[in-house]
Amino acid sequence: MNSSEQKMIKRVVTASLIGATIEWYDFFLYGVVAGIVFNKLYFPTGDPLISTLLAYTTFAVGFVTRPLGGVIFGHFGDKLGRKNMLIMTLMIMGCATVLIGLVPTYASIGIWAPICLLVLRIFQGIGLGGEWGGAVLMTYEYAPPSQRGFYGSLPQIGLSIGLCLASGLVALLSYTLTEAQFMDWGWRVGFLLSIVLVVVGLWIRLNVMETPEFQNVKKRNEAVKIPFAEMCKGYMGNVIAGMGARYIDGVFFNVFGVWIISYLTQTMKISRTDALTGVTASALIMCFFIPFFGWLSDKVGRTKVYFWGSLITGFSTLPAFWLINNSAGNVSVIWLAIVIPFGIFYASVYGPEAALFCELFPARVRYTGISFVYQFSGIFASGLTPIIATAIWKLSGGSSDLIGAYVVFSGVVSALAAHWIGKQKAKVALAESTENPVKAPI
Repeated sequence: MNSSEQKMIKRVVTASLIGATIEWYDFFLYGVVAGIVFNKLYFPTGDPLISTLLAYTTFAVGFVTRPLGGVIFGHFGDKLGRKNMLIMTLMIMGCATVLIGLVPTYASIGIWAPICLLVLRIFQGIGLGGEWGGAVLMTYEYAPPSQRGFYGSLPQIGLSIGLCLASGLVALLSYTLTEAQFMDWGWRVGFLLSIVLVVVGLWIRLNVMETPEFQNVKKRNEAVKIPFAEMCKGYMGNVIAGMGARYIDGVFFNVFGVWIISYLTQTMKISRTDALTGVTASALIMCFFIPFFGWLSDKVGRTKVYFWGSLITGFSTLPAFWLINNSAGNVSVIWLAIVIPFGIFYASVYGPEAALFCELFPARVRYTGISFVYQFSGIFASGLTPIIATAIWKLSGGSSDLIGAYVVFSGVVSALAAHWIGKQKAKVALAESTENPVKAPI
């Protein structure tokens, strides 16, 4: 790359990373608060378990609406460009998050309180549904072919930074405020601060150019009329394989990043601040390992890293829960049991994931394809996981063994899907080797 290209890709990476961080911060702030605030202030049923399940149900709604956002913004992103859609998604997400911080409680407006939360959560889901695909595409399509795993992983760091900011801020507020202050107004601060992040993100995104690959699609007049229909017609096998590969990502993240907070506070009886600190530390460490595994996928192969990462990540749940359950409340041991699998092993999946999904589709339907794969699979892989984990825990009499088995199952499914993707890409690479000798590792 020449100096101007290097300057542009740095600008694109910065814009994608900051935008993704804001979007994930907004999205996961809701998840962090759902099991410790919303269940009490917006769903007061008298039964803590039912209240928690209802709060997590609104959390899941955001995942259900994400595919809608993926299809809508994917469609226009493949037809009109990636940049404009990213600006729109950031505004939708930011406005919804700020308004969540202003919704009165159930005690003030009754049934309208959870209804307002539900509606705003729907808009959060739609915004993030279009955000992820566009953010990773901007860096992936600007990057040199031999470094697309690394550059594609950089916006992925936005997830860990966003989670770190969300859980870290709530932990700080929990520590500095009394319980009454936190439940009365303290939890709202994180949602209201989103407006500052959105303004910064918009300013940066307005100063990047459209990706070269999309410009080539427009120049060659290859844009398809209905990208979603084209995806379904020509790439359904890739869609199914991609959703299978995504399974461990969604399940593992929401067990260790969302559900674990209520498990530690309600079952292990450790403080909310200690539980959130463990998740925050994991997210911070993840920031360094996500690009490492993205880089590694460029060197040894995308599907190879993803295959072994899925298995190791899934099976790491078993010793992690064993340590937690036998820690006798030792916070250091509990943190260790969270940080290693969540901060390190999980990054081996999330790091190469963006490039793996981008390589499933050609540029003319890529925004639609990767958005649909990531967001539709998120319904069952991500959104339902806290509900499933809570239900399994209740049915098993408070045991984490079945939850561990569920995570292991998701890891095996994702590993098999990654293996299939590797075989298919190997066939394509062999067939096209004479036409395009410079190929990204598979």
